[in-house]
Amino acid sequence: MAIKITLGRTERILFCGSKWWGDPDMPENMQYPTIEVTEDGETFDYPLTFICQINCEDIATYDKEGRLPHEGMLYFFAAIDDYLGYESPVHNPSGEWQKGRVVVKYAKSINFETFQTCMLVGDEDEQLTEPELEIIFSECDDNEACIKMLAGSSDPDFPENLKLLEIFSDKIGNIDFGTGHLEFLIKDSDLKFGNWKRTKAVLK
Repeated sequence: MAIKITLGRTERILFCGSKWWGDPDMPENMQYPTIEVTEDGETFDYPLTFICQINCEDIATYDKEGRLPHEGMLYFFAAIDDYLGYESPVHNPSGEWQKGRVVVKYAKSINFETFQTCMLVGDEDEQLTEPELEIIFSECDDNEACIKMLAGSSDPDFPENLKLLEIFSDKIGNIDFGTGHLEFLIKDSDLKFGNWKRTKAVLK
C-alpha cells in the first residue's frame, strides 16, 4: 500500500506542519535549493519550486514497514514552474531529468523556535509562491492515479527504485502534467541510509 496525499484549501496556520505549496519552514542552516541557469548570455541561480514539506510524524501510521523516518521534516523541490503555467528558463521533457532538477532535503528534528519560513519574493516584495494547501493522508493502492508516496516501481528501467513521491495532475493543486505524471525515484538502499541527494526524477 502507498500513502495517498489529498490536497485541500484551509485557513489554518501550517507552520512546521505538512503542507503543499506555500513556503518551506526550514532550519536556519538549510539552504533553499537553486540551479544554475544561463539565459541570453547571463548566468544566474534560479530557485526550484517548493512542492511540499512532510512532517514525518503525520505519515508514521501509514508507513507500516518503516521505510521513512517517523520524526523530522521531508522537503521536496523541483523545476516545475512551466507545468504550473509560469514562464521558466528551465524546461524538462519526458524521461529522466538532469541531475539537480529535483531536490529532496530532510531535517532530523523540528524546532518551532528556530525554524524559519523561507519566502520567495519578487522585486517589489510580492509573494511568488502558490497559496499553501493542507495535506490529508490516507492509504491507497500502488497503482492508483493520485498524488502519493512510497508506491512500488514496476518500471524495468528502474527496477530497484521506489516512488518516494508521485505527482499526477491535480485541479486543487493547479498542477498540469497533461496525461503524464512526475516520479521522485530512490533506491531502497539509498532510502535506508537517508541518501536523499540520490533521488532522481522521471516524467512519464
